[in-house]
Amino acid sequence: MHNILLVEDDISLANWVCEYLTEQGFNVTHVARGDLVLDVIKKNSTDIVLLDVMLPGLNGIEVCRLIRQHKPSQQVPIIMLTARADEFDEVIGLEAGADDYVIKPVRPRALLARINRQLSHRNKADNNLNNELVFGDLSINQAAKRVVYQGKEVELSTSLFAFLTYLAQHAGSVVDRDSVFKALKKREYDGQDRRFDVMLSTLRKLFNDDPQKPKKFKTIWGKGYLFVSDAWQEQSSFGIDE
Repeated sequence: MHNILLVEDDISLANWVCEYLTEQGFNVTHVARGDLVLDVIKKNSTDIVLLDVMLPGLNGIEVCRLIRQHKPSQQVPIIMLTARADEFDEVIGLEAGADDYVIKPVRPRALLARINRQLSHRNKADNNLNNELVFGDLSINQAAKRVVYQGKEVELSTSLFAFLTYLAQHAGSVVDRDSVFKALKKREYDGQDRRFDVMLSTLRKLFNDDPQKPKKFKTIWGKGYLFVSDAWQEQSSFGIDE
């Protein structure tokens, strides 16, 4: 269920918008003053903001700017609502950081279409971001199953790619063998299978990580494996040991 923050001082309009969007499966929070918006966003998960321009406390343009300045909320879509249709208002709103603009009187189905479009754009952006893991000179594209290091593509087997990706997804944290086996082999570690130790050695060779003094892939005695996130920016040229 997506969370919508409606900022509107017209109570009659706010009531029917809340009712309509709730019927469409959204969770709607209503705020009637501009100066209360940032506190609500800081305290609650917000997927999209419907923001009136003319508000008590703080106008919608200033509220829009504040939301964009608030780092955790920079990617929250903002649709501005206004009774004024002149182009100047629209330009100002978009320059302040709004993603879309709806002229009152608001039509329910048109508003819903705008909301769904913005949420779709945000989901695609999130998916693109989540599909690629980047650490210095290393890039792992999870969707394309492609690894690039120091500008050159590294060919990995399916199992090596899965292991590298799992370690990178948990960069900076030690992952124990049991967790690795459950995630990649769908079974518990039996205490004897050393396949992932061998695979870690292979990864060290592929990425020129000294096995005597490893910096990128570390084995923590009695605990598990550690992918070091800040060890991938290097000046040396890329090479693969045969």
